[in-house]
Amino acid sequence: MTGAKLILVEDDPALSELLEYRFSNEGYKVRVTADGDEALVMASEDVPDLIILDWMIEGTSGIEVCRRLRRDKATAHVPIIMLTAREAEDDRVRGLETGADDYITKPFSPRELLARVSAVMRRIRPALAGEAIEVGDLRLDPVAHKVQRRGETLQLGPTEYRLLKFFMESPGRVFSRGQLLDGVWGTGSDIELRTVDVHIRRLRKAIEIEGVKDPIRTVRSAGYALES
Repeated sequence: MTGAKLILVEDDPALSELLEYRFSNEGYKVRVTADGDEALVMASEDVPDLIILDWMIEGTSGIEVCRRLRRDKATAHVPIIMLTAREAEDDRVRGLETGADDYITKPFSPRELLARVSAVMRRIRPALAGEAIEVGDLRLDPVAHKVQRRGETLQLGPTEYRLLKFFMESPGRVFSRGQLLDGVWGTGSDIELRTVDVHIRRLRKAIEIEGVKDPIRTVRSAGYALES
């Protein structure tokens, strides 16, 4: 799971410090806040791979933070695990219905939370767990750094590889040029938006098989998507 970006939203200083330490040791890049409003800003500035979100926090509540993250196209796909001392079934259901991917009640062991996070990441972002991703007739092995289509190994440049990996982690989702720029090149990049179109063309050419439909769909006035 090395390199996955995680935002931890927890207002208990001791628990927050412990979880930050444990997840950092596992290779996660951890950002921490105790404030719901700051969490929303952090997620918008640099979209994480996963968010651990306490229900009872300062500022905007955890349940409202979850709701807003799900409404924002940039963060709608990000896995969210909610933490809470609430044990009532209605509260658990409410959290899941708001958009949380998993739910864990306090007290819990850091080991259990690590296992829950790993399970969510394997299910939603398999490449971060080192597992091969398959979308349609495309297969990407992040460990071997190899891409195949219909069993044939493809030759991709490093940017085209990252672009395809980004698409394959969210098949069917339409990404704007700006979202692709942030996700593939990074939020601090000074690359122009039209550069995205150049690399999309290169990627299409690299994965092209004569007589087979192009899996990359152009959505007019919206962006691009990878169809399964």
